[in-house]
Amino acid sequence: MIVVPGPASKELGIKIGTLLGARVVHVEFKHFPDGESYVRYIDDINWEDVVIVQTTSPPQDTRLVQLLLLIDAAKDLGARSVTAIVPYFAYSRQDKRFRPGEAISLRTMIKLIEAAGADRFVTVDVHNPDALRYFKIPTANLSAMSLLAEYAKECGLEGAFSLAPDEHALPRAKIVESVLNGGCDWLPKERDSITGKITVVEKTFDVQGKDAVVVDDIISTGGTMIAATSILKKQNARRVAVMCAHALLMGGAKEKIIEAGADMVVGTDSVSSDVTTVSVAPIVADYLRKGF
Repeated sequence: MIVVPGPASKELGIKIGTLLGARVVHVEFKHFPDGESYVRYIDDINWEDVVIVQTTSPPQDTRLVQLLLLIDAAKDLGARSVTAIVPYFAYSRQDKRFRPGEAISLRTMIKLIEAAGADRFVTVDVHNPDALRYFKIPTANLSAMSLLAEYAKECGLEGAFSLAPDEHALPRAKIVESVLNGGCDWLPKERDSITGKITVVEKTFDVQGKDAVVVDDIISTGGTMIAATSILKKQNARRVAVMCAHALLMGGAKEKIIEAGADMVVGTDSVSSDVTTVSVAPIVADYLRKGF
């Protein structure tokens, strides 16, 4: 097995390769003057089991094209198998038609990845795990929630209350709660399918003078995390930690969450940002050890 760190996940790819004791093969990449992507395998990969590590966080389109080029080139150069490790899977939230006539972008991405030649697809905390059923190749959805929970514990948050910002995220909060043992709950919310505006309904929690952790898969603009943090602080929670697998943090989301009262914002290296604290390399490496 060889590990190929893609342009978007160079450090993560190296960490995975190191944990596995596998050969790490770097690729040459650049952008042409017109913006098109170029990738080139420097080493021979003929008849190798190739593991490509390439997240697809913003700029999503560029990183998706790089992923497709890497997969297709690997198969064309004689790779025995290609496993695509895509920690953050762009376009996966559009897994159905919310309004008539919409493109189902998730299905489009799946078709492209399969057509490029991937033999297996692995992601981390995909927004809707059921969405992976559209793949025809084997898939895996790994969870970073236990890693985040252990980090919270190291930060002195054992016994903290775990809050999901909506019902969809409750299974993630339960994983965190199983480590912190401080109880868990969720907040009802509604999202306007046209404007995207989120309305969160306040609930009362037993958090007076206690620590709390808000957990979700993605922080994009941070709307739900801001609302959840504000509610916890209003109810006199002592410390509030906001944690997620994929910290996109668009439009000053981190600053807004801090302004709402959060004491820390934590993300993983599925997306590189200034809140990247926890690495998903161990769970990816464990999966690959079992798969080869």
